[in-house]
Amino acid sequence: MRLNLGCLPFRIYNSLFPPFSMYLVQKKIIRQIAFVPAYKPPDQKDFKKLRDFLLRHNKFLILTGAGISTESGIPDYRSEEVGLYARSNHKPIQYQEFVKYPKVRQRYWARNFVGWPRFSSIKPNATHNAIRELEKIGKVTTVVTQNVDRLHHKAGTENVIELHGTGYIVKCLYCPYEIDRFELQEILMKNNPSMHASVNMIRPDGDVDLSKEEVERFRTPLCPVCEGPLKPDIIFFGDNVPKERVEKVRKQVSASDAVFVLGSSLTVYSSYRIILQAKEENKEVAVLNIGPTRADDIVDLKISTKCGEILTDLTNTLCT
Repeated sequence: MRLNLGCLPFRIYNSLFPPFSMYLVQKKIIRQIAFVPAYKPPDQKDFKKLRDFLLRHNKFLILTGAGISTESGIPDYRSEEVGLYARSNHKPIQYQEFVKYPKVRQRYWARNFVGWPRFSSIKPNATHNAIRELEKIGKVTTVVTQNVDRLHHKAGTENVIELHGTGYIVKCLYCPYEIDRFELQEILMKNNPSMHASVNMIRPDGDVDLSKEEVERFRTPLCPVCEGPLKPDIIFFGDNVPKERVEKVRKQVSASDAVFVLGSSLTVYSSYRIILQAKEENKEVAVLNIGPTRADDIVDLKISTKCGEILTDLTNTLCT
């Protein structure tokens, strides 16, 4: 019998991991698995179906979503009971609000400043590493990711298209200036010496607790060239993926002979249209994701389980 720790209540964690349960819950165990929704462990039929799919094709485009990063401790938005929508009143930043209102930018950057040390230190998990191994043996031509966490890069994957941008680069909204996010953190620390990024400000759901006074004291970063507002190179909700990036993805879909979706509900159209294109071009599509997706009715294969629970073993059978 395989125990799914991701769905255990807090009291059972305490009984399983004494006397260090509180430390482990705060520092490692919960941080890495509490954001993974309840799931059914894969069986041999699931394994065989996915293995046959991987053996049938030699040029995969892999599309990844937030579901693969939950295993590293980054919560997603939509997972039942454990996603940010379910755990809190957290709402994602809207592009138009960020552009129009200085107070929205101030609050965003204050929270981003506090959350950055933890976010930037998160490491890739078994799924990211398995994808890298598939790339190394020539099975994967391109990884298109909806994630902004750079975990594919940290795992060593070389051909990555960041569909929704990255949190590791910051750009000016008015001029070509851009800066590395780590470098900006140093500037923010100098400009806000009274505000120290603390893990105590970060809630278990990955969100950040800041008082109104802390936000109002925070000095929002401005472009040193034109004094325009700075924004992370992320496609916020309500913004559009750049046309040249959309076209690049389209070309990669056409160059592949199958699409493998990992950890995405395909809710947003920027990812769903990749599946639509693949089906229009008569390419086989497989989805490995906990819970339903927008494309369940049109894909060729759907396995509902945790990616890390099956992908490493699958990769090992292909790499040996």
